[in-house]
Amino acid sequence: MTDPLLDIRDLKVHFRIGKNWPFGSGVKTLKAVDGIDLAIDMGEVVSLVGESGCGKSTVGRALTRLEDATDGEVRFKGKNVLDLDRNGFRPLRADIQMIFQDPFASLNPRLTIEQTLAEPLRIHGLAHSAREAREKIAKVLQQVGLDPSVMTRHPHAFSGGQRQRIGIARVMILSPKLVIADEPVSALDVSIQAQVLNLIRDLQRETGVAMLFISHDLGVVRHISDRIAVMYLGRIVETGPKSEIFANPTHPYTRLLLRSIPRPVPNAQRKRLGATGEPASATNPPPGCAFHPRCPLATEVCRTKTPPRIDLGQGHIAACHHTDQREAAPAA
Repeated sequence: MTDPLLDIRDLKVHFRIGKNWPFGSGVKTLKAVDGIDLAIDMGEVVSLVGESGCGKSTVGRALTRLEDATDGEVRFKGKNVLDLDRNGFRPLRADIQMIFQDPFASLNPRLTIEQTLAEPLRIHGLAHSAREAREKIAKVLQQVGLDPSVMTRHPHAFSGGQRQRIGIARVMILSPKLVIADEPVSALDVSIQAQVLNLIRDLQRETGVAMLFISHDLGVVRHISDRIAVMYLGRIVETGPKSEIFANPTHPYTRLLLRSIPRPVPNAQRKRLGATGEPASATNPPPGCAFHPRCPLATEVCRTKTPPRIDLGQGHIAACHHTDQREAAPAA
């Protein structure tokens, strides 16, 4: 059995927040990511799904060293990247690339598209002349569905969907081994989301690049994922092949997310899960299972003991005290 391309072990990202002057009163620790394990194989698409604020984007930023991890290991091709300083990590940046959520903020408005796409080529020494750079830029623009003639224009001349295509081109021009897509369609109009999602899926299949696809919507990821990891309040509560997560959801929070997917039949009756309330604060998570204050299945053990990771077979794992209380998936 070969080692995974990316192997995350007990990753933690904590932030100190609040007043820390003059006496340190009011300082709290926000546990954005509180010990997750996740692996991604070569050419595999793993989606990380959860509500806003659960820590999934922080995971992506920690993998790219845009945020400093508090503890844990992130092994990329067998090397723990968290042990590297910024100079040591720089050679890996071409291999680990990120598609950002906001296409309006992720492009420099002062640079033309040609300058934007030429910059990573220059930084990583992948073009030996201006002519070679323009040829590579023209090719990648065609790959993302844009005419090469647009390279002389500035970002303000493009729509949100077009800007996101440019952001994708900036990533793919480096031929990375791993792409972290952080909510890449959530800032786009609904009519454009499917186009960009299909583009990402097609490019992934053509190139074989591995991908961590971050989203709050299980409906968005069902057509692109090989495996899905469900995250709640800094921890992963369920992982498994896409087919298992949709057909046999085990954790009550996963069922809640599945029931939140919009259905095309307006008057269809849908069974409610019964979960209520809002997620607890990451600065003061509840003891035991973090989901227990909202969970209709919660018992005393849920309120006092952290649930173990239960292997359900076929790569399906859930962190729940009541994995025996399973139910059929919501109707599509």
